[in-house]
Formats: sequence, structure tokens, C-alpha cells
Amino acid sequence: MKFTRFGGAFSARNAMLAGVAVAAITLPAAAMAQDADASVEAEQEAEVSTSGYDSTIVVTASKRETTLQETPISVSVTSGETLERAQIRDLSDLQTVAPSLRVSQLQSSANTTFIIRGFGNGANNAGIEPSVGVFIDGIYRSRSAAQIGDLANVQRIEVLRGPQSTLFGKNASAGVISVITREPQFEFGGGVSATYGNFNQIAVKADVTGPLTDTIAVSLDGNINKRDGYVDVPNLGAEINNRDRWGLRGQVLIEPSSDLKIRAIGDFSRIDEECCYAGNVVAGPTVPALFAVGGALVPEDLFSDTTFLNILPSNEIDSYGGSVQIDYETGPFSITSISAYRGLSSFGLQDVDFSSADVVNQATDQNIDTLSQELRIASDFDGPFNFLLGGFYFNEKVDQTGQLITGDDARPFFSLLAGNPLVFNGVEAALGLPQNSIFSPGLLTDEAYSLDNEAFSVFGTLDFEVTDRLTLTAGFNYTKDKKDFTANMTAFDELGQINLVDAFIAGAIGSRDPAVIAAFAGANPAVFGQIASLAVNPATNPLLGLAAFQFQPPFLNVPNAVEDGKTSDSDFSYTLRAAYDVSDNINVYATYATGFKASSVNLSRDSRPLAGDYTPGPLLSGILAPSSPIRDAGIATPNLNTGTRFAGPEDAIVYEVGLKAQFDRMGFNLALFDQTLKGFQSNIFTGTGFALANAGKQSTRGFEFDATLNPTDPLVITFALTYLDPIFDSFPNSAVGDLTGQRPSGISEFSIATSATYTHELGASGNVLIARVDFSHESNVNLTNGLPAFGPSAEQLFRMEANLLNGALIFKMDNGFEVGVWGRNLTDDRFITTVFDGVAQSGTVSGYPNQPRTYGVTAGFKF
Repeated sequence: MKFTRFGGAFSARNAMLAGVAVAAITLPAAAMAQDADASVEAEQEAEVSTSGYDSTIVVTASKRETTLQETPISVSVTSGETLERAQIRDLSDLQTVAPSLRVSQLQSSANTTFIIRGFGNGANNAGIEPSVGVFIDGIYRSRSAAQIGDLANVQRIEVLRGPQSTLFGKNASAGVISVITREPQFEFGGGVSATYGNFNQIAVKADVTGPLTDTIAVSLDGNINKRDGYVDVPNLGAEINNRDRWGLRGQVLIEPSSDLKIRAIGDFSRIDEECCYAGNVVAGPTVPALFAVGGALVPEDLFSDTTFLNILPSNEIDSYGGSVQIDYETGPFSITSISAYRGLSSFGLQDVDFSSADVVNQATDQNIDTLSQELRIASDFDGPFNFLLGGFYFNEKVDQTGQLITGDDARPFFSLLAGNPLVFNGVEAALGLPQNSIFSPGLLTDEAYSLDNEAFSVFGTLDFEVTDRLTLTAGFNYTKDKKDFTANMTAFDELGQINLVDAFIAGAIGSRDPAVIAAFAGANPAVFGQIASLAVNPATNPLLGLAAFQFQPPFLNVPNAVEDGKTSDSDFSYTLRAAYDVSDNINVYATYATGFKASSVNLSRDSRPLAGDYTPGPLLSGILAPSSPIRDAGIATPNLNTGTRFAGPEDAIVYEVGLKAQFDRMGFNLALFDQTLKGFQSNIFTGTGFALANAGKQSTRGFEFDATLNPTDPLVITFALTYLDPIFDSFPNSAVGDLTGQRPSGISEFSIATSATYTHELGASGNVLIARVDFSHESNVNLTNGLPAFGPSAEQLFRMEANLLNGALIFKMDNGFEVGVWGRNLTDDRFITTVFDGVAQSGTVSGYPNQPRTYGVTAGFKF
């Protein structure tokens, strides 16, 4: 077996027997799950070994077998053993062992955002592909709802930092999370484990593997995870933020010869949970009106874990699919083909005013179908040159429907805010609307969106060994991406259908007919000018005070006569790297890389025409609007404003230098980087929806350091530190104002992850006692770049600091049985993870808290 030169020489046999039970260690540049051929038997041997720490681990991050020290980039790896010991069941907990990764859980089980080095987006809008790509066994999972299920039979998880282009067909501009699971074995074996924890948690996992013939092996694994909610809803006699999920996966491995391997995987998982709790952080001036209509909430006590709702939130997610990977070796060439289908169905129902008053609820139903095909060839020459060349095809269809539903308490609630219980009756009479039509119970919006995405890419790398110690690498990725989308919405907000400036002008002229108004303006320009001036003046137009109650104006559907509902992007990205072996123990590297993510589409009710297609008049007046393509086409709707239909591509650039050192019983890695995303796709909540926009430029400078120390045979200590200094270099048109020069919210300056694992042998019995403790820290950071009610001061008002302590004590017997106790967030450290404007409640702020302390006992048996 030949290894690409970057580190001291060693035998393949010794490498395959290396231990993998370490966390937060630098790994290769572009790990791909489908090449995870490292020996499972060697891993199991390393899990119980007390003979010291060995860093010579074989990995396949560069899509070839290389070693940990050989590969020149900054990555974190978490082994399957660490996942089990630390009770990390899904990707949302992974941030406690990978300090450059941050995971944000939002309003439902399907809305999770992954952030690496301060860059990340994608949740809350099905038209946005995440900047951090998630791959499971080499298959791209395009949306967070398909990524967050419980992890089963995992060999390791790799978190790759920075743009990944030259080894991944599906480009990711901020980084990659790659999950590698164990493949079927030709030796019969398996295991089962059961957990009982607080909140009545019951979790069971089981797997079995073995041969059918000398050339065919199979495996089957399944898991179930149930837990009561920890947030009380007293008025409904229920609890939310529960766990109720299960999954099943089967695999077939066919090896008819030493040159050919076929791996087929089929899986299905389901989540059916009541999530997620958003509590009150600031009780604004609208809260007394909620109480006056009989509603209730817990004001400004987020960590009481108590809420009042008029309906329980519902999250139902089905994720399923299948893949076939074929690996064939012929001479010095290896050929790999990966074909996959993924399906995702997600339904959510939520009370979005987060009170027991029946004001407004939201329902969303998504269906996503994805087909992908990857084909690549890699060389293994003895000479100085080696290459990898691949192609990737991606086809996805997204269908989403949704509704906002006005409740029985909406009209009395907004009437109280207006200061008069009968105010809307008078408005209806003045505007010619049916009585009791404004904020009447029923549909407020009926929405339907679709997106068809087709993309292909060609990618590859070329390695040139200049000397035994110096290797130069060049890589490229050419991507072509096309999207066709539709956005259709019917808004039933009677008040929102009327522009208040235009209503005043129509009343003054005595006609609502556009032709009559235009004729009057042409014949009497001076008089019309006076009427227009009065119409936009709050002192002379009393209707303007109603603008705050116009929540859902009519929607201009796409495509239309001006907007075709299409995007088309192409990009050539590349990587240049030099790696040098200072000695057999010390390696250095320098990398310059670019990355790319195609345009994202605003599949939401906040989708609005670009400024170049429409120019609204004063106070969104249609009558006073100047000439524009949409106005001249006669398709403008009342109260039409500008915004985005889509956000343009993200372009990433990173400069990185690193040092890797490995000695007897210790090793450390250091990476310094300067990373920039031009056109970062920002998705900001505005109080009634999400605004999608490109930041002109966002950059982050920093460093990542991690170390592993094995001072004595039984003890392994890990430490990882990330320092980030991000800034919006240019973002003048954000949804909350000009953010140029500000630090992006939610990105801690320092993040730390450290652990200690002590394995004590109990005599000569082969039994061991394993103690593990880990601690993660995120330094104090602002949670928002601004909220409308608070302005820039919101940055200092809403902040968080995280200090999470986890631990486990496991008794592991030589016969395969083990039992242990564990705890996560042992100190019950509580903090706010996200804040946002209250829905239709100006001055109110809501937030999501982190999870409280959990603990339990786990027993298992491996055979």
C-alpha cells in the first residue's frame, strides 16, 4: 500500500492497527465518507487498549488512504467510541467536541443551522442550501431536516473547515460535516444497548452483521429514542420539547473479487415530536393586550421552562433513501461510482405568537426529492505525479405549501392595540369592506412554492512530489447550477389589500378606477399634486395609522411577465497547496483555496421583486409609483415592496497555514486562517418572516489549535481551542440596517473543547473501568446584530456564554457487556441560543434556550 508523502514513512499494517479513540484531532482536507475503509476490528481493539496513544491512523479524507499526519488541513474528528461515551446522539450535540462548529436549533425539529468558522445558513427557508454541507456515507443531505436524526453505528464524524471544492462534487462554501458509518463485516457480530434517563428517556440501539456467503455480507441496525418533554404547557396539560424518533437501516456488501466492492444502503427514519419552546425574553407593550383577551405567557422568565400555547407544536419528519457505491481497482487506477436517491417529507404546525391567546398559527408542509450521481477515478503511481478526477450530478425537486391561520382572538387583540374595540368596524365602513372582515378567523395566507434544481460539476486534484519532503497540490472544481422556481400566495388580509395612500387619493378624486385617476392627474396636475401631498402626510391622512396592522399584503406571484423565476450560475474554483516535511515528526503546509455556493431562492411570503424590477411610490403607493418594468406591465399588487426573489452566489476565499507535530505520547496541530465569503447569503427574521439578502462581504480571521496528550498509558487528554475574529466588511442593505464594520452575531471569540479519558484495568480479568469528562466553552457573544424595537443597543442587551460539563463512568467487561452512568450539562448551565422579534408584537422579544441537565444509565452488550 502506498501513502502520499506528508509525514514520516511507516508500514500499512501498523497504520491499520492504529487507535481512533480520540476527539478534536486535525484530519485530512476533504474527508469523504464513502471511502471509510479503516478497519473496524482495529477500532474495536483500540477502544479497550491501554497501551498508550498512537497517532498513525489511516484515513481516507483525500479519497485515498493516507495517515493523520500526512494530510495538510484543519479538520476535527470524533470517533464512534467518543459519540457513545459522551452520549452524542445527533449532530446538534457535536459542537461540544468540535469548537469550530456551532449548531443552532430553531423553531422546529426540522430547523437546524450548522456554522463553521462563523459561516452558516440554510434553516427556515427550503430554498436555501446550507453553506455547511452534510454528507452521510458520501451522500449529500441537502436540508437540515434530513440531517438531524439520531446517529446509528457511526465509525467517525469529520468536521472539515473552510471551503471544500476540489474533492466534493457538491460544493460547500463554509465547510463540510462528513459522517462515516460502519460497513457490513464478513465475521458475525453486533450489539445492543439500552438507556434510561431523566425525563423518562428510553433509548435502544441494536445492530447485527455477518456473511451470507464468502462474497456477500449484510448488516441491519435500528434505533429508537423517546423522552418526555421538559417544558410545561399548563393550560393544555402537556409537555413539549420531547423526543420521539426511530430509524432503521440495512446494508449489503458484495466483494466478488479483491478488485471489486459493491455497497448498497437503504434507510428510513422518522421524527414525530412537539418542538420547540420559544420563551419570552422581553415583554413588550403588546403583552397587556394578550392578557386582556384571555391569553397568558410567562413574561421575561425564559428558563422557567414553562409556556402557554393555544395548540401544541407538531413536527413530523420522514427521511428515507438508498444508495449504491461501486469501487473497482484496475492496475494503478481506482474507479468509484456512487448513485443515490433521498426523499424527505416534513410537516410542522406551530403557535407562532407563543401565547395561549389564539392570534395566529402557522402550518408548513415540505416534500424534497433528490437524485445524485458521482463518478471518479484516482491514480496510485509510483512516480512523482498522482491525480484524482471526478464528476458529480445533482437533481432536486422541492415542493412546499403553507398557511398562516388567524385565530379567534386576533381581532380583539389588534383592536385593543389600536385603542378602540370598534376601530376596525369604522375602518371597514370607511373603506367599503364587509363588517367584521378585518382579522376574521381563518386563513390569513395560502402559500405554494416549488424549486427544481439541476447541477453538475467536474472536480479533481493533481499531486506532484517535488522531493521526498515537498509535495505540491493543485485542485479545481467547475460547477454549473440551474434553478427554476415558482412562488404563489393568496393573502386574505382585507386591510392589507388596500394601500392607505391610494385609498386617500381615490376618496379625494371620487373614483378607484385607475384610468379615471390617471385622467384626473393629467388634466389637473397641480390639484393632483396637492392631493398626493396630503395623502402621504400623517397629519392629514388619518388612514396612515393603520399601516402597522397590515401584516400580509397581496403577493406578486412568480413567474410573471417580468420575472422568469430562473437562476443560472457557473463557477471555477480551485486549491493550491504546498506541504513540507520538516522532519518525520513535524510537517507544515500553506493553502490558498476558493469555494462557491450557487444562488439560493427565497421560498417564503417575504419573496419580493428586486429593486431593478420595481420601484414603489411613497409609503408603497401604487398610484404614485414611478415607471418600472413591473408597474409598466400592469401587474403590480397593492402595497408591493422590493426585496429579494433569490440571493446570488457565495464566493469563498481562504488563506491557511498550518503546522502538525506528533511525538511519543503527544501531538498538536495549529492552523491560522483568513477566510472571506463574498455575497454571504444572510437569512434574517424580521418579525413576520425571513429576509434573504447577500452580504457584500464577510470575513473571519483566526486560529485553531488542538492537542492530544498521553502522559501515562491509561490517560488520554485532549484540548482544542478556536479563536475567531469575524466582521461584516460590507453589508449596507441588511434587514436591520447597515451592518458594515460590525461583528456578525452569534460567533464567539473563543471556543474551547477539552476532555480527559482514564481507562483502568481491573487485574488480569480483561475488565476495565473507563472514566470520561469533557468540557466545552463559548465566550460571551452578542446574539443579534439588531432588533427593530431596540436598535443597535440590542447587541449588548442579548448575549450568551456557554459552559457545558459532561461526564461518564463505564464498566466494560471482557465478555462484551458494559454498563455506565452519564450526564450532559452537569452544572445545568442555561443560556439563550437565539433571540428574535415577537411575531406581530412590536417591542416583544422571544428566544430559544439551551437544553437543561440530562443524565441516565446505559447498558449494552457486543458480540
